[in-house]
Amino acid sequence: MPLLASIPSPSQGVWNLGPIPIRAYALCIVLGVIVAVWIGERRWRARGGAPGAITDLAVWAVPFGLVGGRLYHVITDWQIYFGSEAPKRPIDALFIWEGGLGIWGAIALGGLGVWIACRRRGMSFSAVADTVAPGIAVAQGIGRLGNYFNQELFGGPTDLPWGLEIDPGRPGTVPGVATYHPAFLYELLWDLALAGVLVLVGRRFALRYGRLFALYVAGYTLGRFWIEGLRVDPAHEILGLRLNQWTSVVVFVAAIAYFWLARRRSGEEPLGVTEIAEGPADGSTADPPADSGDSADQDVADQDVAGTAGSDAEPDRTEPGDGAGGRVSTTADGEAGKR
Repeated sequence: MPLLASIPSPSQGVWNLGPIPIRAYALCIVLGVIVAVWIGERRWRARGGAPGAITDLAVWAVPFGLVGGRLYHVITDWQIYFGSEAPKRPIDALFIWEGGLGIWGAIALGGLGVWIACRRRGMSFSAVADTVAPGIAVAQGIGRLGNYFNQELFGGPTDLPWGLEIDPGRPGTVPGVATYHPAFLYELLWDLALAGVLVLVGRRFALRYGRLFALYVAGYTLGRFWIEGLRVDPAHEILGLRLNQWTSVVVFVAAIAYFWLARRRSGEEPLGVTEIAEGPADGSTADPPADSGDSADQDVADQDVAGTAGSDAEPDRTEPGDGAGGRVSTTADGEAGKR
């Protein structure tokens, strides 16, 4: 069949701004993080959380995730960097901008960073996971564009109109074959579709306690299994399946199991404590007057109504006349109290 069309690969993935190299792969990763945080912030505020909370968590998640993703890649593809016939030097294992991030390591270690930050801020880890799940899927799709610039993550030869042109001599290429399945594009489209499904399902069924995140994991691993089967670059295989396919199977089963077991979970998922008003400058405190209870109860009721409607209204503040010297704090469910 004559080739009707094809997708050309970029002629370069690095541009020099004076002495500074600007790498497309790194830019795609950064753009993905920015979009994921933006989506997470909007969803967190709609849930009643404090503005800026997801951005603060990202300060922990991003470095943890990058380290975890690189570690997984180097461990599972160690032959690329170590050994007498390794095509790269051991020091190249540190050059993250040249490509090579394992999503499994990124999610695992990035999740650890988020868990630590949630503990420090008094936020529910499961609530955060559900909130950021669609944004993570979008970020993964954007990050796959970096594979496009690096001419990696492609499948076997194809003469389909959307075949991807790959330079001869790259790992996995076949002599005399010019176009291959654009596996990176398949995963990009799958990730974006998954993000849309997560948003719709989350609204329709109000999934909580990490169940929406479990659905994201299951959906991603389902797509990753068949897309990974298209790849032709060297990889470890067990019983005819690539290592990442086996990982997809194990993680998929674990995600489905959690989704089922957590179906009856209940209880509060705190969105964190926000300090609103400080006490007197001298550190002294004063007991509230006896008649301030009715006012406080009304404030709680008003805030509960606002939280139910998904309002971004500001939390209640200490009124000048209530005589409170402590702090007023709010939680995910709009509960107020003094400490």
